[in-house]
Amino acid sequence: MKSFTKSIACDVEIELAQAKDLAGKGHNSLAFQHLENAHVLGQESTWWHVKVHILMLKWGIAQRDFKECLGQLLRIVGAATKTAIGLVPVGNTGGSNISPFKSMPLKPEHQAAIQKAKGQV
Repeated sequence: MKSFTKSIACDVEIELAQAKDLAGKGHNSLAFQHLENAHVLGQESTWWHVKVHILMLKWGIAQRDFKECLGQLLRIVGAATKTAIGLVPVGNTGGSNISPFKSMPLKPEHQAAIQKAKGQV
């Protein structure tokens, strides 16, 4: 059986590619929305969870957004130490504008991708 990290990779990478493309075109808010999507999809994988928070930190640096940078530094530590033991709030979009402890509803397409990656479909 494939690991969740490998099974969800394609979905996360699509969102990350869209974020990069949009950021390159100066559409920074839209780019961040795709980082949030990648976060929701990959947050049950330590690898993807940490990687997305690092990319969110880079986004914050590019935007000169101190609050986002500080929030992401804290979230990187949390993702690295808490994901493997299952302490992730489902559906949380990962930005510093949302409590790192708040669960949020999953979009149907995210729920379907996560269930497929877990072999539940």
